[in-house]
Amino acid sequence: MQQEHLANGTPVFITQSHRFGQDALLLAHFCRVRRAEAVCDLGTGCGVIPLRWHDRGHRGPCLALDIAPGAVAQLHAAVQAAEAWHITPVTADLRDLAGLHPYAQSRDVVACNPPYFTGGRVSPDAARAGARHELSCTMPDVCAAAGLLLKDGGRLCVCQRPERLADVLCAMRGARIEPKRLQFVMARPEKAPWLVLVEGQKNRAPGLRVPAPLVTARADGRPSAAMLEIYGTEPKKEAP
Repeated sequence: MQQEHLANGTPVFITQSHRFGQDALLLAHFCRVRRAEAVCDLGTGCGVIPLRWHDRGHRGPCLALDIAPGAVAQLHAAVQAAEAWHITPVTADLRDLAGLHPYAQSRDVVACNPPYFTGGRVSPDAARAGARHELSCTMPDVCAAAGLLLKDGGRLCVCQRPERLADVLCAMRGARIEPKRLQFVMARPEKAPWLVLVEGQKNRAPGLRVPAPLVTARADGRPSAAMLEIYGTEPKKEAP
């Protein structure tokens, strides 16, 4: 296991199978979690989303759920190292709604960085395959679980490839979660978006806001001002 540190020193333990990318950090920021809110991260992987929330001051109850015991063990290690006792790592399948029943209708925010792909080459690494391809988790599965977990008015925040946007919006509405905020992410203003961030609210009326796209890099390739604000500083890798 390798250790990285977020802007304010919170450790994240990563492996070849369970690591994180820029999309997870963008989603964590997009959620706008308040300090005392009750939150949940579905398919948490190495736990970078709840750990990033913790790094920025969140101290409310946080459920971090993943189907892979190895990923949950990595998050357990980070929780202990950071003394982030408000984070509860749980090994569970989000499709098992009965297993999530103790947490029903208790969450202000649910986040999910879901699998992006429905076809194409599947990694021989089972953990990576499950994280990237819809083998055990689809957008309707995510939205159904979030619908159980969220309070009325609670927010589901997800990231997805732009070509899957229609799937996200349809799945949210199918679970009575109304899309309320949508932001595209692009490397530079002249580039096509490579990511879309979507927030929906449970049992709320229609009305979708689309703020200006988030541009991640300057013309010279350095991080944009918006990205520097999101990161605080770049995550730092420890020497092996």
